[in-house]
Amino acid sequence: MAKGQHLSKHQQKIVNRYYEHRDTISLTKLSELVTELYLSDSATKTEKMWKQVATALKNAGVKPDRIEKLTTERDLEKISHLINELNK
Repeated sequence: MAKGQHLSKHQQKIVNRYYEHRDTISLTKLSELVTELYLSDSATKTEKMWKQVATALKNAGVKPDRIEKLTTERDLEKISHLINELNK
């Protein structure tokens, strides 16, 4: 944050809750992206979404080598299984 800016207690609680639930938020975002990719027909939009998938996987705590493998294979079924694994 910029120098001299402070968050109120209410704002601090909001920020803290966001970071506490960041993995859940990432998994939800990842689920939405898998659905969008399945329905997508635009090549340029698809490329952008795969980058977002990689970011969401990273934020969900998936190891970088597994992220690389999943995004190179581009197998939505494997990503769906991973989401189910992480939700348990």
